[in-house]
Amino acid sequence: MSEHKDHADVKIHPPVLTFIFIFLAYLTNWLIPLQFSMQWLRYLGFAIAIIGFLLPFFAIREFMKAKTTVNPHGSVSNIISSGIFRLSRNPIYVGFVLMLIGFPLYSGTYWGLILSPVLIICFNKLVIEHEEAYLEKKFGEQYTNYKSRVRRWL
Repeated sequence: MSEHKDHADVKIHPPVLTFIFIFLAYLTNWLIPLQFSMQWLRYLGFAIAIIGFLLPFFAIREFMKAKTTVNPHGSVSNIISSGIFRLSRNPIYVGFVLMLIGFPLYSGTYWGLILSPVLIICFNKLVIEHEEAYLEKKFGEQYTNYKSRVRRWL
């Protein structure tokens, strides 16, 4: 008997994927150092990491206002198109990518920046495509209209 799942079939929990990549950035830097000493770049990394850390909070606030789940394995009750979701369909993931770029830059290495395109590809294939398929199936035209107005990333 087939059971209907009312959630996206994401392949890995997004924060776990992000932490794996942050770990990889530091591990790769330990194995193949790619460091710099420019202080201004460290400050830039710190600013990028802070922005990356704040974006998920702005997004979660919108989830709370809409009374729906932020959990990609949970049942979504609404399409959120207000607040930060007017700029990006995935502001939490944008924040995670910014953290991957920012924390290693702050530590003096380029590896987070180098690995960020790979993280974006992983998010697209392992998480976002599954979430979008679920939302399109559940909300139909309401979601496709939103999708046509707002970019996936930025």
